[in-house]
Amino acid sequence: MFSIIIPTLNNLQYLKLCINSIKKNSHFKHEIIPHVNIGNDGTLDFLKKENLKYSFTEYNAGICKGMNMAAKKVNFDYILYAHDDFYFCPGWDLILKNEVKDLGHNDFYLSGTMVNNGQIQFNCGDSIDNFDEKKFLENFKKYNYYDFQGSTWAPHLIHKDLWNKVGGFSEEFSPGTGSDPDLNMKLWSQGVRIFKGINDFKVYHFGSIVTRKYKNHPSIKTESGSRGGKIFLLKWGISINFFKKHILESDTKFIGPLGRPKKNLIYYFNLFLCKINLIYIKYIYNFKNRNKLHIDEIN
Repeated sequence: MFSIIIPTLNNLQYLKLCINSIKKNSHFKHEIIPHVNIGNDGTLDFLKKENLKYSFTEYNAGICKGMNMAAKKVNFDYILYAHDDFYFCPGWDLILKNEVKDLGHNDFYLSGTMVNNGQIQFNCGDSIDNFDEKKFLENFKKYNYYDFQGSTWAPHLIHKDLWNKVGGFSEEFSPGTGSDPDLNMKLWSQGVRIFKGINDFKVYHFGSIVTRKYKNHPSIKTESGSRGGKIFLLKWGISINFFKKHILESDTKFIGPLGRPKKNLIYYFNLFLCKINLIYIKYIYNFKNRNKLHIDEIN
């Protein structure tokens, strides 16, 4: 049915829970392909025992390269990108299957709704040690958001042909910050206009367990904000926030395919701010911090 690619970095217990939730709560049989970064915590032995395909690097290759490596191993037509700290709710795949069937084409980006650390606030534990699975399964259907526009995050589903057409994740965003909206921008540039977050497709999210460990790493943050945000601005000429607000209309209610951006006074004012920030990053910040953004790889 779906090829599920999952990045993991010495996060075995969460990965086990994620994979077990997929196996237990799915209507159909899926292909699960983790990318293992380092994996010296027993992850490799676990995957071999489970007879699962995987890609592997002895170092932390990050999300972008890791997912591109895993995607080369997929056999099914649809690629679902997930995190290793997700717990998939019962029936998630039937919901996605019906959504794809109703659309009748493959020019889409569909994503789920995250519970706990995401759109829906329902705490059943902030770590695997205190996760109350029984409480969650008995109550998750009572907690709802809405089908929303302009999703830019996992878990997300796109067709394999579309993934290959845009080249998967852009590795200049390694280890991963900013890579999700960049993927969306590449899809937008190819004419995709359906970026839908599905309320009924729910996952419990513990909250970027691995990312917490590296949140202040220089490859993620610089002294004036997100490295990925700067790369996005240099690459596309607009900020991530501008893209999400004015083009994807993120987090508004989904009413159908996106149209042309509404070019009002606020649009042009925010666009002007993007251009000012672009000039600063390109000619002032970059001059002082030449090695931090790898600008030569982008321009």
